[in-house]
Amino acid sequence: MQKLSPIEVNEICDELGETYPKSIEQVHGGDIHSAWQIEFSNRKLFLKKNIRNKKFLEFEKYCLQNLRKFINQENLVVPEVIAYKNIKNVEILLIEWIDMHNSDQKKLGKGLGEMHLKSAESNPKMFGSPVEGFIGTTDQKKGWKDNWIDCFLNLRIIPQLLLLESTILDKETINKVQDKIKSELLNHKPINSLVHGDLWSGNVGTEKNGKGVIFDPASWWADNEVDLAMTKLFGGFRKEFYEEYHRILPIKNGFEKRIIIYNFYHILNHANMFGGGYLKQVKDYVKAILNM
Repeated sequence: MQKLSPIEVNEICDELGETYPKSIEQVHGGDIHSAWQIEFSNRKLFLKKNIRNKKFLEFEKYCLQNLRKFINQENLVVPEVIAYKNIKNVEILLIEWIDMHNSDQKKLGKGLGEMHLKSAESNPKMFGSPVEGFIGTTDQKKGWKDNWIDCFLNLRIIPQLLLLESTILDKETINKVQDKIKSELLNHKPINSLVHGDLWSGNVGTEKNGKGVIFDPASWWADNEVDLAMTKLFGGFRKEFYEEYHRILPIKNGFEKRIIIYNFYHILNHANMFGGGYLKQVKDYVKAILNM
């Protein structure tokens, strides 16, 4: 178990202009970083620490700050970044502490729809991201494409396929899958939005006033449906979430097929990170895509 060193605690206090914390309690649940609730005399903060070589928390800071530009704070909360420190190549990210409550998901759905719509109305010209990022522990490529199909394939699907064990899919099958994805997306008109990028139930919640909360993002500019698709991957999103979201952005024809296409990215990523049963799921997704 990682610990916070006295040097790190002192650096944090200096950064915040605080005296020594009243309490520091480890928070369990994440499998990439260590986390703590750190309480001072007049506030509680959430602290994450990364000891890997990659700058995961710098990317998270970037994503949180960008998402906050487009939210309606009446319905959706994205934690505010309080401070980011790099202490002897150890990353520390401090964000506001949010108490989670079990509530309905109306404001979560409405808030996500508002965020997607407002970011789309900012008139983004290109799909992609200006910075190198991460999805889990895997690299998420930077770059811009003016065509959604080029972006999704060249910046997301193909890099994952290149990481995949060569025994899982042969070259001919990979080419067929890419061609099928192109043909299925050809007549689709995506809404270019700033998406959360890793929107499963473990990265969302509700707070005491019923507002939705989203955190641990892997953001990029993409078809708004990639977030919606991922909510279907592992479940945990309720009927009212989708009802409220689709009042703002109605379902488009062909969405059920695109759910499979967009979640193929996450299944590939899980296969590359964890192997095991996800490798079989890659083959199942390939079969489903080729049979569309």
